[in-house]
Amino acid sequence: MQIQLSVFAMAALPDPSAIQPLLEALTFSPDNLALRKHVAGLLVQAQRLPEAEDLYRAGLRQAPTDTDLQLGLAEVYAGLHKTSAAFVVIEELLTSAPEHARAHLLHARLLAQTGQLEAARDAYDTALHHNPTLEDAALAAQLRERAAPVPAQSPHPNAASIVDEQALFAGLEKPKINFADVGGMEAVKEEIRLKIIHPLQYPDLYKAYGKATGGGLLLYGPPGCGKTHLARATAGEVQASFINVGINDILDMWLGNSEKNLHQLFQMARLQAPCVLFFDEVDALAANRHDLRQSAGRTVINQFLAELDGAVSANDGVLIMAATNAPWHLDAAFRRPGRFDRIVLVTPPDEAARQAVLDVMLRDKPLATSINPAALAAKTAGFSGADLKALVDVAIENRLRESMKQGRPLPLEQADFLHAVGQVRPSTKEWFATAKNYALYSNEGGVYDDILVYLGIKKPRE
Repeated sequence: MQIQLSVFAMAALPDPSAIQPLLEALTFSPDNLALRKHVAGLLVQAQRLPEAEDLYRAGLRQAPTDTDLQLGLAEVYAGLHKTSAAFVVIEELLTSAPEHARAHLLHARLLAQTGQLEAARDAYDTALHHNPTLEDAALAAQLRERAAPVPAQSPHPNAASIVDEQALFAGLEKPKINFADVGGMEAVKEEIRLKIIHPLQYPDLYKAYGKATGGGLLLYGPPGCGKTHLARATAGEVQASFINVGINDILDMWLGNSEKNLHQLFQMARLQAPCVLFFDEVDALAANRHDLRQSAGRTVINQFLAELDGAVSANDGVLIMAATNAPWHLDAAFRRPGRFDRIVLVTPPDEAARQAVLDVMLRDKPLATSINPAALAAKTAGFSGADLKALVDVAIENRLRESMKQGRPLPLEQADFLHAVGQVRPSTKEWFATAKNYALYSNEGGVYDDILVYLGIKKPRE
């Protein structure tokens, strides 16, 4: 079913030359919401939906509860086939304005489009109850058909039953890699299996013990060691959706919008369950509240904690992972049970993993027969994956200089890499020097014991 939106129904398309002066006027008066709505409506009529989306989203940053802006954005998402995004916006609108007739009508169209005809009929009847002039003959004819059953496994009866190719958040993806594509880190993989993967694979067993699927796991360690790659592989291992969240996706200059952005990301993850929601550099969002001078930062943290606890909506099927280089800067509340209660150290790759990484990096490169990745791996102790990439880049640059002198491409020799080993220093040493002090002198509950074990200061637990 193709959704026919009310804003699309205008017969005459606006003159493009008439829109440009209004766009320019809006740049000089960005706070003029009436002008913003008018220009966005003209862009919709002209089928310039991505531009209209930008205007509506910018408007909502100024007026988060404006129902006209919310409805306009939901209609644009529907027009762009961003069904899940449209559901998120329209359901939030109906929560604050339950008598909004046009919102109920759009909700009915979205439900009908995703095969949820019984719920669509209820939404359509509600729309007509509040405004009888909104009758839609095509939609009414479709709703007279037999309602299609909602899939039993869907935890959200009003959610889209399919994952949109385009979604509210551009970071939504379906990873094609899994643990087989991650060299080494077997102990970390086993922790992830226990905390995240097994609850999805054996739900009945976990249910018997009253253990819900979902929860949080925090990966920490020196930069460049593959924490993000591992989180993406976790999603691929269970064929789940993956949302990679950065600080720029959350923080907003307008008061209250950061909390709203955070809530919408969690809502998107709940709609796409099973889904891995990954927060990169989480210490930027979850810093210790005693270190924050502004109350705005504290309210974002409080919102984050509420979402982790599932205070508003349950997080069943939402697998929450985060990565940080500085776990000691996190607010202690994030490490309580039910939140990021499992903290896992991601160390630099061991020798076998370094060889596997080098094998991948040297693939399709012009190599001499003398190349021995195993010997290189033995000489690069403490190198992170990023350090190994720098090593290969330096070796290639050195060889390129020689190739340009001779006017022909020369194969990479083992000597090129051995020379590069002397030029590249492992970046992880500085991190471990800092981490060692925290592990020795600020290690309440033994949370950083894995650092001491890795450095050989403490024996591993039996």
